[in-house]
Amino acid sequence: MHQLKLCQVSKELLTQIKTIDDTCLGGLWSLQAYEQEIENPKSTLIALINEAKQVLGYGCLWRVLEESHITILAVQPDWQSLGFGHLLVWGLLKVARDDAAEWTVLEVRESNQYAIKLYENFDFLEVGRRHGYYQITGEDALIMWRKGLQEPEFGMLLAEWQEQIWQRVTAKLFELGAEPEGSKVDRSVAIVDAL
Repeated sequence: MHQLKLCQVSKELLTQIKTIDDTCLGGLWSLQAYEQEIENPKSTLIALINEAKQVLGYGCLWRVLEESHITILAVQPDWQSLGFGHLLVWGLLKVARDDAAEWTVLEVRESNQYAIKLYENFDFLEVGRRHGYYQITGEDALIMWRKGLQEPEFGMLLAEWQEQIWQRVTAKLFELGAEPEGSKVDRSVAIVDAL
């Protein structure tokens, strides 16, 4: 049986997270920066791991008063296009709601259409632009915002999204043969009870 779990990051996972950062984000954050995120009580660093404790992707959320801010999100290249980015965004939004945030904001490269579409799937709206935000390329960042996290409707949406994401991940893993002998991923383990 193939098991997936969203969990808060511990120090023993940081080397893998830094490797994903280097591969996907060009070394955006240092190992020390990730260590600080673990120690910061206003920050939550989550990872999607398999039963071998291999990190498949991760994300970080900061909280300040009623605002939450998704600061980073990455999925290991070999595991992209399987719904893991959706699972991570869902997990970060769940954390934000559980922590009483009213809204979530993030920045995304204007050229990263895949990420923009991902966030739009969670009803994020473009609300602004940071000109020249990405120093290496000079590219603009789009500011995206998701409000209403404490509304009852948002709680229902989280439940719906969980089911949709679950179905997509299960189907994709089955296509890849990641579930031997037709077994199913254990849903109680796979989706987030650890957060």
